[in-house]
Amino acid sequence: MVESEHDVSAHFDVTMDPDGDCLLRLKGRFDVGNISGIQKKLMAAIDTRRPKIVRLDLSEVTYLDDFGALLLSQLRDNVQRRGAIFELIKAPDHVQQMLSLVSFYETDRCQSTFDKRKSDASSRLGNAALRLFFNLRYLVSFLGSVLLAFGRAIAHPRSLRWNDTLSLMEKTGVDALPIVTLINFLLGLVMAFTAAMQLRQFGATIYVASLVAIAMVSELGPIMTAIIVAGRSGSAFAAEIGTMRISEEIDALFIMGFQPTLFLAVPRILASVIVVPLLTLFADIAGIVGGLIVGVMMLDLTVAAYLDQTIDSLTLSDFLWGFTKSVVFAAVIAWIGCLRGFQTRGGAASVGNAATSAVVSGVFFIIFFDAIFAFIRNYW
Repeated sequence: MVESEHDVSAHFDVTMDPDGDCLLRLKGRFDVGNISGIQKKLMAAIDTRRPKIVRLDLSEVTYLDDFGALLLSQLRDNVQRRGAIFELIKAPDHVQQMLSLVSFYETDRCQSTFDKRKSDASSRLGNAALRLFFNLRYLVSFLGSVLLAFGRAIAHPRSLRWNDTLSLMEKTGVDALPIVTLINFLLGLVMAFTAAMQLRQFGATIYVASLVAIAMVSELGPIMTAIIVAGRSGSAFAAEIGTMRISEEIDALFIMGFQPTLFLAVPRILASVIVVPLLTLFADIAGIVGGLIVGVMMLDLTVAAYLDQTIDSLTLSDFLWGFTKSVVFAAVIAWIGCLRGFQTRGGAASVGNAATSAVVSGVFFIIFFDAIFAFIRNYW
């Protein structure tokens, strides 16, 4: 049985005898320009006949490049994977030279590399340690770059994009005000409910105002505001800069003479540091109002009594402490968001991963620095 398949200047003939021996003759040029059309037909000819022996005759091959040699390697692997014998016969000198260049005859070097290597626990631990090391190195390097960019912005204020900074302040602060106010208002309600159930037993319901005020101003107000900003703005910073990274816009900025850190990171960090403390102030007020509603409606407290107790329990140091924490949280959130954006590599999925990583890392650093603040306040 003889069949002929043609594809521009490359074609082949297949001769099959009853004993299962297959003679495959390749003819013409087998290069990058014409092997794509013949590749599937060649593999199909072997798959449908399932021969026991395949003899590949290359005597009529006029030209063979590295892509053609790759085709022959794939054909051999396909035949041997089916348990058949593969033989190469009548190969001209120029064909043998090309096959030698690509190590065709060294079968251990031509094996498929698609199978994943099995990794043990020690190799995975080592890879994780290396990733952590390189991540920390990039983190420190980016921190230094941000500090240098801020120094340049202070020395040359006109180099800072003030219009973009104002726009980012609106997005980070004004647009986040409704959700920040609502969440902290509900948090104040919950805290007042919980405290009222315990303090009512001792006739000390007036201290609900003190508990809510101190907790909101010193701890929960800054933390909850920072977490909300990390979810909204931190992820947005990472996604925006990450998209610019994979679309090579950041490389274009660098080529045009712009400093990417000063151009992209500094406005976002500056905007966050300015508006997040103001958001925290509104969050504190919303939480206190939530506690006030519970105190008036459930505990039979008057508005004046509740507010007087709130004012008496708070000091200037409480406000300054919460303000300082909110400034640090804001800087960390924006810094981490920009860092993850600059670290983005790959395609669209990498942008989503960067945004997710920005939120997770931001929340972690918020809790971490809050623990440091608590340690300092208690032992310093």
